[in-house]
Amino acid sequence: MIDREYLRNGRMSEALRAAAREGLLRLTTPAERRAIRETLLADAARRRAPLWLFAYGSLMWNPAFHHVASRTATVHGYHRRFCLRVRAARGTPRNPGLLLGLEPGGSCRGVAYRIAPQQAAEEIDIVLAREMVAEGYRPVWVHARSGRMAVSAITFAIDRSARTYAGRLTLEQTARRIARAQGTLGHCADYLEDTVAHLEARGIHDRRLEAVRRRVRALRR
Repeated sequence: MIDREYLRNGRMSEALRAAAREGLLRLTTPAERRAIRETLLADAARRRAPLWLFAYGSLMWNPAFHHVASRTATVHGYHRRFCLRVRAARGTPRNPGLLLGLEPGGSCRGVAYRIAPQQAAEEIDIVLAREMVAEGYRPVWVHARSGRMAVSAITFAIDRSARTYAGRLTLEQTARRIARAQGTLGHCADYLEDTVAHLEARGIHDRRLEAVRRRVRALRR
């Protein structure tokens, strides 16, 4: 389980170090993450609005960062897809797993979290130690709408230039990779199950993810 101490102690980096030594990915440095944090905080200050973060995958059911409010929200211009190849944590070099990323186009329903201003620097550090520990994602600002409320929020879209980008896989390719992948943080299939279960608990139905889950369950019987 990824928690605050796991991230603070740098154990996320340690979990990926073997894959980095084999040239399968590039880890980010603490200095790079600090620079990203300062850019995001400066952007947030210019917006003169509460700091929100939009979650669409494991950050929904295991955020690990402190927040003062959460709301189901919709983002337009991106859709959720299994497109991040992982050779550690939820996979291995021989059997890579897949995690969710945001691809351009369409829309995505997830959870928007509000972070208290006095906690912003510390909590963004926690998030970056998880989402930006290695190449794969890029932080972007999106408009998240929840009912009549619309806010600017930070989220993490897929970086298509990264070696960890899996491309646009078919449903069958996606399901087969997820069904067999397992790493130090557990089965890739559990990540899928937890994500869909949390979406359903919030009344969100992602037809593609539900179809992937049905196929993965069939393959694992």
